[in-house]
Amino acid sequence: MKYTNSVIFIMEIMGTIAFSASGAMVGIHKGMDLFGICVLGVVTAVGGGMTRDVILGIVPKALTNPVYTLIAAAAALVLFCILYIKRDMWQGDRRLMYDQVMFIMDSIGLGAFTVVGVTTGIDSGYADKTFLLVFLGTLTGVGGGLLRDMMAQDPPYILVRHIYACASIAGALCYVLLYRNISEMTALVISPVVVIMIRVLARHYRWNLPRMKE
Repeated sequence: MKYTNSVIFIMEIMGTIAFSASGAMVGIHKGMDLFGICVLGVVTAVGGGMTRDVILGIVPKALTNPVYTLIAAAAALVLFCILYIKRDMWQGDRRLMYDQVMFIMDSIGLGAFTVVGVTTGIDSGYADKTFLLVFLGTLTGVGGGLLRDMMAQDPPYILVRHIYACASIAGALCYVLLYRNISEMTALVISPVVVIMIRVLARHYRWNLPRMKE
């Protein structure tokens, strides 16, 4: 149990940094000031988890243990400083670099937070509620990005780009099945990899869900 707690904590930190960076990237791309960039980074990092905790009827972890909020703010600030000093990295046609960084950060954060969402549901006493666990994992994974895009007045990334929410659903379901049939550690290791691999394959092969064409 001690090892699994350490792994979960590491995943929370990784997800916090990754999602904060993705939020900060959006803020920078939108021309926000330093405060706006940090706010967007923090909201992206902790927004999904806070929504999950409210649904579970517990005080959000981001408020009772502000280390996550502080790490998110620090990550956004560091990214801003790096790009502010190295302005040549952001001048000219850098859309490709922006998309690549966003993809990497979002994929890591999505995998980590999907797992964290499911484990939070299990720890709250709902280990036998498959639908609820998958919902909590998906909400934790995509909730922050949804809030980020709404605040930045962008079409929500989860609704228009590649296989995103579906990857989180698959990872959450994988975690539940592995947790029940093999072991918690196996679920912790494999499930985020499943999420990231689905995202990578979806991007490489241009997988998208069907949509209506005008």
